[in-house]
Amino acid sequence: MAHSLQKGRCSRGVYRLVLFLVGAVLVGYNVGPPFHARIKKNSSVVPASCPCFCECSSELGLALPLGPNNDSFTDCGKHDPELSAEMEKDTVALLSEELALQKSVANETLQRSKEVIMDARKASSHYQREAEKCTAGIETCEEARERAEKDLGEESRLSALWEKRAREHGWKDDS
Repeated sequence: MAHSLQKGRCSRGVYRLVLFLVGAVLVGYNVGPPFHARIKKNSSVVPASCPCFCECSSELGLALPLGPNNDSFTDCGKHDPELSAEMEKDTVALLSEELALQKSVANETLQRSKEVIMDARKASSHYQREAEKCTAGIETCEEARERAEKDLGEESRLSALWEKRAREHGWKDDS
């Protein structure tokens, strides 16, 4: 009986330890990012890849509205003339600029496609001419072979005739 009580106390102690560790991890998870952001904000190291040197809040502003009506970061990018000019454009100008860019990209792609098609046609024409040359060469060779076969048959007939005459006149093959 005493053994079962000790076992119950041990499991309750382990249970409390596990709950304590889970709680500590949750507290660290919730407190860690803002603490890390404050440490990062206090350090005066600016990364070399940052193009904007503005006074923007580094904390996460959950109450800030998202979208084009957010005026909380109005001073960001005022030091960059290209970014300032880009931000002053209205939506229609941006859309028309985007359409012009897409049109130029489409035209360039179309031009490259036309060039590739022309190159393919040239190569096809070249290979067609080569194939025609080969076909003509094969026909010429076939005609020559047929002629040679005919001449060989005639020569064999003449040889047989001369051999027959030679045997009639007393020639004997010594081989």
